[in-house]
Amino acid sequence: MKILVSDKLAQAGIDILKKVDGFEVDCKEGLSPEELKGIIKEYDALIIRSATNVTEQIIDAADKLKVIGRAGVGLDNIDLKAATRKGIVAMNTPAGNTTSTAEHTMSMILALSRNIPQACASMKAGRWDRSKFSGVELHGKTLGVVGFGRIGSTVGKFAKTFGMDVIVYDPYLSLEVADQKGVKMVELEELFKASDYITIHIPKSSETRNMVSDNEFALMKDNARIINCARGGRLDEEALLRALENKKIAGCALDVYEKEPLDVNCGLLKFDNCITTPHLGASTKEAQVNVAIEIAETVRDALLGKGIINAANFPSVDAAAYKILEPYINLGLRMGKFAGQLIEGRINGVKVSYSGVVNAYKVAPITLSLVNGLLKPILGDSVNFINALDMAKDRAINIEEVKSSQTVEFVNSIKVEVNTDKDPFVIWGTLSSNNKPRIVKINDVYVEAIPDGHMLFIANNDKPGLVGAVGTILAKAKVNIAGITLGRESQDGVAISVVNVDSEVAETTIEELKNTEDITLVKLLKV
Repeated sequence: MKILVSDKLAQAGIDILKKVDGFEVDCKEGLSPEELKGIIKEYDALIIRSATNVTEQIIDAADKLKVIGRAGVGLDNIDLKAATRKGIVAMNTPAGNTTSTAEHTMSMILALSRNIPQACASMKAGRWDRSKFSGVELHGKTLGVVGFGRIGSTVGKFAKTFGMDVIVYDPYLSLEVADQKGVKMVELEELFKASDYITIHIPKSSETRNMVSDNEFALMKDNARIINCARGGRLDEEALLRALENKKIAGCALDVYEKEPLDVNCGLLKFDNCITTPHLGASTKEAQVNVAIEIAETVRDALLGKGIINAANFPSVDAAAYKILEPYINLGLRMGKFAGQLIEGRINGVKVSYSGVVNAYKVAPITLSLVNGLLKPILGDSVNFINALDMAKDRAINIEEVKSSQTVEFVNSIKVEVNTDKDPFVIWGTLSSNNKPRIVKINDVYVEAIPDGHMLFIANNDKPGLVGAVGTILAKAKVNIAGITLGRESQDGVAISVVNVDSEVAETTIEELKNTEDITLVKLLKV
């Protein structure tokens, strides 16, 4: 079998592949898209990093390709839909850069506390400004960690060795696990108020974009320091600039930015108490070796039929069963994503009930797909079809799978009950006659929603004129409505609308909808 490595990969990974009898490894860096398209038909596996973009055209040209391995976490440069359609497994290495990124975060915290970059620059300029760069200790300070996955929890562990108190916001982490790790779970507002240091470790999504803005900075202590070594877009950079200008916080340390590379004229660069690095979180020799070894072993085992791990797009199921289960796997993923963006509170358990034709098959791939979708809005690319249940287990989220032989409301359906420390959430899904996914009930309200693309979920008091008001606001914003479904618990009770739209909806438009009389909830969903 032939393996193509199209980006620079540490030699340790290449050596693992070359040791396997029957493997032929070609390392060809810097291929143009046309060059890659021209030779990909020869290969059984492709290993990339971030430089190679595996487009639909390249995948369509791949006659033998079985595996695409990404030495890193992000999968933005792989067309997952095209790979799945052609039966190609796409895998990543979610754990390879954990230590590297966590250590860089701690380095930023320390540099921010002791003014190390500023003092170094001063000395190289020929000055001895010892009193100017007096710092603060970490011991006894409170670190607020937003997102307690692999990297966030590692940062928390490191911080505790410095004598810091660690508080955590993570809606997918149970109190039991928090106790085991010796950290305190808090709500996000409390974290912003109580923390001396705040570090962000969550993926970028419509829900987390600019999650720290003017209102959040207003909650913080004047001596608070904020660190982002995750991905750009979590911090509202304009709001951060205002916080620095107004001395609302003591400083910040950034490794990632909304747009990279960072504009040399960016206002943040003029502040001495804003420490910046050029996205170095995973840039260590050890991390590069770790991800190379991890992806080489993963690709090797997949090609040799020894199992598939860290697959982002393909559950473990034989071809015949997959043909039957594929539309249900797709339904489960979309139901999970839909529910994951709507649930309130910390998840304690999920019960998935199946009825109809799927009961004749192993439904585990559907459950994996559903849990993957449920966790995806918070955990991003670190969760996939294979590790979704492990991710849930790590957070003490109990997943219950039930095959029902009793007569239920909908034939060939999936019912998902999500129990949280706030209100429970229940959603029903089924397939239309052409195997397209549909959501048919949300809590106690019957709907006929198509979970696809951009959607607005709107709850309101059942009053006349609301549909027209929504249509008018969206028309004014030049947002085209692709479809709308309505449902209500009872006349004059609570009503909901699921509006499919052709594009994202601006925050200003969402605010206008929220401020409309009798509308109680508006959420923009992406499925």
